[in-house]
Amino acid sequence: MPDRKLVSGDRQAEDLQFEAGLRPRRLAEFTGQSKLKENLDIAIQAARQRGEAMDHVLLYGPPGLGKTTLAAIIAEELEAEFTTTSGPVLQRKLDLTGILSNIRARQVFFIDEIHRLLPDVEEMLYSALEDFRVDILVGVGPGARTHSLPMPKFTAIGATTRQGLVSAPLRGRFGLVLRLDPYNVDELKTIVNRSARLLSVEIEDGAAEELARRCRGTPRIANRLLRRVRDYAQVRADGRITLPVAQTALNLLDVDRFGLDEIDQKIMLTILEKYRGGPVGVGTIAASISEEADTIEEVYEPYLIQLGFLNRTPRGRVGTELAFDYFNVKRKRPHDGQPGLF
Repeated sequence: MPDRKLVSGDRQAEDLQFEAGLRPRRLAEFTGQSKLKENLDIAIQAARQRGEAMDHVLLYGPPGLGKTTLAAIIAEELEAEFTTTSGPVLQRKLDLTGILSNIRARQVFFIDEIHRLLPDVEEMLYSALEDFRVDILVGVGPGARTHSLPMPKFTAIGATTRQGLVSAPLRGRFGLVLRLDPYNVDELKTIVNRSARLLSVEIEDGAAEELARRCRGTPRIANRLLRRVRDYAQVRADGRITLPVAQTALNLLDVDRFGLDEIDQKIMLTILEKYRGGPVGVGTIAASISEEADTIEEVYEPYLIQLGFLNRTPRGRVGTELAFDYFNVKRKRPHDGQPGLF
């Protein structure tokens, strides 16, 4: 069975030991996201010229596009300390209090998966972001009282893959709200070539482009595929990644020329074959392939829509002519094939 995690933008355990060495350290080294980089560069330079903390930043977009990398770059460019945590880790107000009480002036505080903060923890963060103070409740019952402790001005950076789940009050406390978009082939090719140099792997131009086309617009997936292809080239070839070597290795990994995995293909074939191209509801698709509807909607559909294989309509999901051609499925007339589907 194909490795579904191979083309997932989510960070896997195996990525941790490699990503630190491959991440760019400066904004000028960061490939792609030109408009976002311009906005950040202006904010960083302005903050440095004033000698102040930069505005809080909220980064959102699909996983694997570089939100954590950008947070570290911002701290590096500001020449500030960098502290990280994540929404699921902050289970109690006391957890956040401990971090906030130790923050220093102009420090960068990064919160990954900020949409997963618990409501009471999130409310405590409001005063820290807006008024630079920590409210601590002392005592219990009728005698309880709140002490407000002042904080030095700092820069908070939140990252989320689901901006819609970030509450309006929290989102409103970020001065910069920036979206990361999927990368194009040329940008990904640059990233693959840079990573290959850092990994001391020789790669042909055509092979780098092939990897760029199959990584779903995501640098994390590109680097993951590069490592797998590097292993194949070392064991089955002379260690040099040529186009044929890359194609053979990627085909062996069941990653097709658009980076589609088994679930992507099941989704599209269900729509095209079983339901004659749609429209069909996402719940019906989920039941047909034994997958969660939310997972289909949030993880798989965006890339299929980006490729032009799928459209969302008020009546349901519809496969495009491009999808019928790519999957080599003949479009059926309503009276053909299985009766009773409509």
